[in-house]
Amino acid sequence: MIDWERILSHDGPAVWRTAWRVLGNRADADEVFQETFVAAVEYSRTHTVIHWRALLQRLATARAIDRLRQRVRRRNREMPLPEDHPETSFPLPLQAAENAELSATLRLAMAEIPSRQAEVFCLFHLDGWSYPEIAEHLAISTDVVGVWLHRARGRLRELLAEMNEVSS
Repeated sequence: MIDWERILSHDGPAVWRTAWRVLGNRADADEVFQETFVAAVEYSRTHTVIHWRALLQRLATARAIDRLRQRVRRRNREMPLPEDHPETSFPLPLQAAENAELSATLRLAMAEIPSRQAEVFCLFHLDGWSYPEIAEHLAISTDVVGVWLHRARGRLRELLAEMNEVSS
């Protein structure tokens, strides 16, 4: 019998942080958190799980990237507010604004790269996993992890440069 209460209390915070780091939105992170545990329950019905945290973070990363892509597609279909729309929030300090803009730009760019590359990028840079840990849990070699991470970084650099040119 799986002790879900222990798993939730022990690994739940790391799962939520994973979703939050990718999405930067509390409501989306909450939904991804729930979807992750539903997927883990379904997975555990047919597979034996040795490393719960690894499985949960991997599921959370994949679902967060999917949600990020949905958000980008939805944003592309929505109309921006008119220029004369009243401001409803207080301005943030300069550094916080720059960080938020950079995070948003990175999220947009991550939605454009292949999902496996985005997953490896998130696991390595956001969750601090090592190459061997990523390789083991994605069932790939450490060399493939390195290649995908290299490609993700290169493509993200290109996309961020393009986005920077457009906004300038």
